[in-house]
Amino acid sequence: MAIKKSELYSSLWKSCDELRGGMDASQYKDYVLVLLFIKYVSDKYAGMPYAPVTIPEGASFQDMVALKGIHGEMDRISQQLTQRVKQLAERYETPVPQINLRVDALEAKVNGHLQRMGFAWS
Repeated sequence: MAIKKSELYSSLWKSCDELRGGMDASQYKDYVLVLLFIKYVSDKYAGMPYAPVTIPEGASFQDMVALKGIHGEMDRISQQLTQRVKQLAERYETPVPQINLRVDALEAKVNGHLQRMGFAWS
């Protein structure tokens, strides 16, 4: 059974509205038009050695589609890095002041020895 043109338009419009979410339609239009242009150029000039438009390596529509799942991976890596930074901050939060106290105590001890030996330290 063939799909009517009106049903196709209705389905496309509904899908676009879902993708748009809370974004203003005029702003969303800018993104969609750019993607449609990239899709058109990628399809028309793909594999043509002397095409009037050169598509840079990694900039075709197919390359963008291949990057679709990268956001989840980036989020996962970001969360792991954030967790590691928190762990390191907790690990080194307390010892640094303790080390400073130990250094101050040792410095005072060395200065005491130097004074007893007749050295002036300023």
